[in-house]
Amino acid sequence: MAVADPIITLEGVSKSFGATQAVSNVSFQVMPGRCVGWLGPNGSGKTTLIRCMLGLARTTTGMITVRGHAIPGDVRQALTRVGAIVEEPRFYPYLSGKANLEVAAKFVGGDAATRIDWALERVDLVDRSGSKVKEYSLGMRQRLGVARSLLNDPELLILDEPSNGLDPAGIVEFRRMIRSFVEDDGRTVFISSHLLDEVQKMADDIAIVQSGKLVLHGSVDQLVAEGRQSMRLRVDDPVRAEETLYRLGLVTGIEQGEHGNLELTGERIDDAKAILITRSLVEAGVGVIEIARESESLEQRFLEITSGLPLEGEGERSS
Repeated sequence: MAVADPIITLEGVSKSFGATQAVSNVSFQVMPGRCVGWLGPNGSGKTTLIRCMLGLARTTTGMITVRGHAIPGDVRQALTRVGAIVEEPRFYPYLSGKANLEVAAKFVGGDAATRIDWALERVDLVDRSGSKVKEYSLGMRQRLGVARSLLNDPELLILDEPSNGLDPAGIVEFRRMIRSFVEDDGRTVFISSHLLDEVQKMADDIAIVQSGKLVLHGSVDQLVAEGRQSMRLRVDDPVRAEETLYRLGLVTGIEQGEHGNLELTGERIDDAKAILITRSLVEAGVGVIEIARESESLEQRFLEITSGLPLEGEGERSS
């Protein structure tokens, strides 16, 4: 079976604004049919890199290809089937949502106008498509922006902080929408955000940037598996439990709390090791009252990795 070519490739990409380096020697690939989270705090270079990928800014050094075409040299061909939102989407406030898409479709050309109703349905705005955009909430404008980015039937969606301003219910719906683009349509989604916990639930792969540098990159499953894992127990004899577990070498650390609570840490506390731990305790005469496993979140890993790195300023340069 042939291996698909990357839909986005970055090789040694850097971008400077005078003496300020916004992106520093970033290299990674995005494979088709995946949702990739581009994550980092405000001011970390996320929007700068997206603008370079879309040909809206030139890299200082390095190479970018999108859909096999060089950016910015062949940007028109590269973006033929790319939909994007960069920062907050803008619309004509006194036109309806549907009328705004009709205007956009004329710029896109081709058969874009035939996709307007479909795009509104995909983002759940059919019922409000006749309302003026000035009456839309921020979340509705974000969804209308996604609808506009669908008009050219994109293979690739590049979305910059698209869930900003959404309430918890809106974020859940947005997550479902993004997953449907990937799982049902086979599209690739490259989405930037500073909300690590939320994107962890949405993305297949994650790249984390800090001060313009790529500090973590891989699949969500891989990155979570590599993080610190712990197991919380409540037992009737914490002293004997600790002696038993250390003697067997099943964990690397044990912290005792109140009321017989123990927090165990170790490498890869999977199902088999969890069974072995509880079985060993019971065989040693220790009563296990409660048990729960926890994996370190990507947000926790990110904070640990970047705690010693300097932060850039609060705002990002956008040119």
